[in-house]
Amino acid sequence: MTAVRDKVSAEEWAVRVDLAACYRLLVRYGWEDLVFTHITMRVPGADDQFLINPYGLFFDEITASSLVKIDLQGKKLDDSPYGVNPAGFVIHSAIHAARHDARCVLHTHTVSGIAVSAQREGLLPISQQSMSVIPSLGYHDFEGIATRDDEKPRLVADLGDNTHLILRNHGLLTVGETVADAFVAMYFLESSCAIQVRAQSGGGELIPVPKEVLDAAYSPMGLARPRGRGAAIWPGLLRRLDRVDPSYRD
Repeated sequence: MTAVRDKVSAEEWAVRVDLAACYRLLVRYGWEDLVFTHITMRVPGADDQFLINPYGLFFDEITASSLVKIDLQGKKLDDSPYGVNPAGFVIHSAIHAARHDARCVLHTHTVSGIAVSAQREGLLPISQQSMSVIPSLGYHDFEGIATRDDEKPRLVADLGDNTHLILRNHGLLTVGETVADAFVAMYFLESSCAIQVRAQSGGGELIPVPKEVLDAAYSPMGLARPRGRGAAIWPGLLRRLDRVDPSYRD
């Protein structure tokens, strides 16, 4: 593990630590799906190189050193003993190639997220959390398991310049310039979905946020998108991880 740290730049190592922490946080928040789904991060200074989880390790086993470096085709670029799942990188590679600002791409298969993705009206404006998501939310129709390159242009078009994407009948996705920003964006998206599913399960009539409140919130001077919020929140999340198990830093 020391050898990996010695082989990469200080900037790459810092990104590795953040990405490994993000995988651990998905477990703590109940967002993991066994060894499936991915979080990818662009290697600093290399637009065509990315870090991804070693396929077969559970997310709470991932460390900064075990992350695998790959190119846009999902091909390994280092001598890691771990393999990767190229098929699972189709979604990520499409977004990384099209969006330079999407340095981190986070994709989940949570129960609440998939439940809302299967609803025709999608995410409803029924909570304060959803108001910070909906202005930057896109939808992508389900085309089967995402293993075909011909789906990439449609996926990219549906994301547009948004921060959040609901993959119909599939799951959730967020992007960010940092790991922290992508995680915080997912926190708001996942929370919005969980609130919606719980509200619907009560069986009563839902109260939508009034239109005038939505219009004010969605205006340029209204409620900010969750971009950039990671800087304030991320250090505290790392402190929580460090108190429980700091081995993600290895």
